[in-house]
Amino acid sequence: MTSSEIRQQFLDFFRGKGHEIVPSAPIVVKNDPTLMFTNAGMNQFKDFFLGNKKPVYTRVADTQKCLRVSGKHNDLEEVGVDTYHHTMFEMLGNWSFGDYFKKDAIAWSWELLTSVYKIEKDRLYVTIFEGDVKEGLPKDEEAYTEWKKWIAEDRILLGNKKDNFWEMGDTGPCGPCTEIHVDCRSQEERKSVDGKTLVNNDHPQVIEIWNNVFIQFNRLKDGSLEQLPAKHVDTGMGFERLVRVLQGKSSNYDTDIFTGTINEVEKITGKKYNYGDSKQDVAFRVLADHIRAISFTIADGQLPSNTGAGYVIRRILRRAVRYYYSYLDYKQPLLFQLVPLLAKQFENVFPELNKQKDFVAKVIKEEEEAFLKTLEAGLKRVDSLVISNKKGIIEGKDAFELHDTFGFPLDLTELIASEKAYKVDKKGFDEELQKQKDRSRAATKIDTEDWVVLNDSAKNEFIGYNSLKSETEVIKYRKVKAKGKESFQLVLETTPFYAESGGQVGDTGRLIINNETIEVTDTKKENDLIVHYTETIPADLSGKVIAIVDADKRKSTALHHSATHLLHAALRKVLGTHVAQKGSLVNNEHLRFDFSHFAKMTNEEIAKVEELVNEKIRENIPVVITQMPKEEALKIGAMALFGEKYGDVVRVVVIDPDYSVELCGGTHVGATGELGFFKIKHESAVAAGVRRIEAISGKPAEEYITEQFKLVESIRESLKNPKDIYKTIENISNENAELKKKLERAEAKELVAIRNELLKKDEIINGVSFVGEIVPVHNADALKKICFDLKNNLHDHLVVLCANIDGKPFVAIGISDTVVTAKNLDAGKIIKEQVAPLIKGGGGGQKTLATAGGQDTSNLKEVIGKVKALLN
Repeated sequence: MTSSEIRQQFLDFFRGKGHEIVPSAPIVVKNDPTLMFTNAGMNQFKDFFLGNKKPVYTRVADTQKCLRVSGKHNDLEEVGVDTYHHTMFEMLGNWSFGDYFKKDAIAWSWELLTSVYKIEKDRLYVTIFEGDVKEGLPKDEEAYTEWKKWIAEDRILLGNKKDNFWEMGDTGPCGPCTEIHVDCRSQEERKSVDGKTLVNNDHPQVIEIWNNVFIQFNRLKDGSLEQLPAKHVDTGMGFERLVRVLQGKSSNYDTDIFTGTINEVEKITGKKYNYGDSKQDVAFRVLADHIRAISFTIADGQLPSNTGAGYVIRRILRRAVRYYYSYLDYKQPLLFQLVPLLAKQFENVFPELNKQKDFVAKVIKEEEEAFLKTLEAGLKRVDSLVISNKKGIIEGKDAFELHDTFGFPLDLTELIASEKAYKVDKKGFDEELQKQKDRSRAATKIDTEDWVVLNDSAKNEFIGYNSLKSETEVIKYRKVKAKGKESFQLVLETTPFYAESGGQVGDTGRLIINNETIEVTDTKKENDLIVHYTETIPADLSGKVIAIVDADKRKSTALHHSATHLLHAALRKVLGTHVAQKGSLVNNEHLRFDFSHFAKMTNEEIAKVEELVNEKIRENIPVVITQMPKEEALKIGAMALFGEKYGDVVRVVVIDPDYSVELCGGTHVGATGELGFFKIKHESAVAAGVRRIEAISGKPAEEYITEQFKLVESIRESLKNPKDIYKTIENISNENAELKKKLERAEAKELVAIRNELLKKDEIINGVSFVGEIVPVHNADALKKICFDLKNNLHDHLVVLCANIDGKPFVAIGISDTVVTAKNLDAGKIIKEQVAPLIKGGGGGQKTLATAGGQDTSNLKEVIGKVKALLN
């Protein structure tokens, strides 16, 4: 069976058991502060488990894109080294939300594996939760009883809390689980060693294939457990492992999921994959894995960056680059060449990549090019460390600098060091890394207490599309501590406050509770729960609450959201339909819109976009908002954003059916005329293939134009009110350029004269020409120029030049390469260790040229004497 057939059989099986087949959620997580990426199939269903939302279907199944590289599930360094760890992987899953439980889940697992997939029964083992005395949890007798119906009792193994009790996090839904393991060893090996002794013991051929989690408890902040009102089933089966078993392979990378990519890498590099453990073979596996994680996250809207989820993607990409650079001897971008193949492979299961393959490839290529340059610089840094340190070891702080500044993983530094017969101070590196982690944790640590529930039967509903004020009640609240500051989060039964999403900021306003008014500083979503942020709360939160949104701020924010839709449509008409939204920010002051486009917009294009948007504003087009089934919306041409998760029924915003139709949950104006005027302030690059526009509308646009007119008027007045401002400024600019040239020519003559005088004062000390003087120059750069000039007129030399420039001391030291070697001198070290303290300043540079600046001019003669003494 091919991998595509295996996936389809899974979905067909559970469709036959009454499950609704749902699409994969984006791999990049939004509206969940606990996650950056979807790391398990259940992530998109968290609200059902938490009770924040009721499911449309009580039985669902899917294949979910997942990513595990950071936090609790950190498998990155294992990827490619072993045969079964991956960054991005597919998780096949079936779920029951208060419907079936252990009996059916276990029976169907067995039926699918043994009757449909035909896995030999004597190769399977199962584990169940053995109980935990400390937690007061008994053995999972129900699961044990159900398994006895299908498998011999000696193949039902007891597992501890670590292996057989699943938890979403430190708090939240949890419960016992039962794992199914398969023994893929040969008959001879199975006869030699009983498979049950290898279960959960990291044997590469005795692996977990499916986990059935039975969610029946809720973990509170104090560590205690409470029973959930409804019991759920959450199962996850690693697709790559399943295919490996069914295709009879000993490695996931030998299945048809990866072999196409590995073959393509062979063609590109001219190297051969030998199915072994050599660094070259590991490199093939790393590339085959990492290109999936990189491509699908970018397709879902996460661009590589230096922070958060973007940095995780950048780390993965750089790990792949250094593998092909070091072990496949390929010195140019490679990963981007694999995108078309990957897009074709998954076009029927995850079509978003195929739709954006050119954009994704462009982003990856530019990232590769940038790191390849950094990689070369890092290698030069390693060489300098080796030259300067004769102890045969690269210090931990230096290894960390390579990691932090040049993006070198520790094992790359260790490899390069070993080639030079050097070792790396790993302990020192770990200490530096830990310090960084501690600083990061301290800066971001948030201590969130358990929810205090006041009404557990109330719903949480947004009514703010039609009203900015409502009478409601608090259904739960909690205290939060971050950076030593205490604040609160409240959930209301009904709320007019819009929670941050879709690029639109959350509403602010106030709550009146028992005649006490508190300010709402922000509104955010936690999954689908609308959470109001406040600095204080009243002592008594019971009773009615008057919730009032800041109407002026909401209105101006709505203006900018509608302007964003007009802008998006205009960009597609002016630049082309390849333009797609890649990010946005909408608030009361301005809008920021990121979009896919491969070139800087010309002034003419910007003007055309502004003209088109303002034309639509003057037409005063009604903004029509309707709800309809998602498939129907897509049929009428509604634009859906990649990386967003939509429900079966969607909200459609129409501004002229022939101009702009988008799926959108944000707030908008009633008609485009309310925007008044639209103006683009900036257009710039954000990342490879992504441009950014910052624009304004409404009153902010009016204020901006007024400011610009005032600026022009003040310039006109300062220029004595010329008839043609532009021509006057152009003349002044030309005059200024000519004066600069004259000044530079005069300065050059002056420096030549100074140089000639210095050459007359050349002093030979132990075979070295020494020049040391305080010279009359007007800027520090002149000292360097004279040093360079003297280098061309002296052979073996040491030069130290000082200057008092506007009461500040400046020093430059130049040393010929021959003197650096013969006398073991280093201009940079001399500046730092001997010169800087005398002038109360700092500086640095290379071995042959270094400079310093400071505060104390009284010791310049002493500086010259101290440097001169180095030649004695």
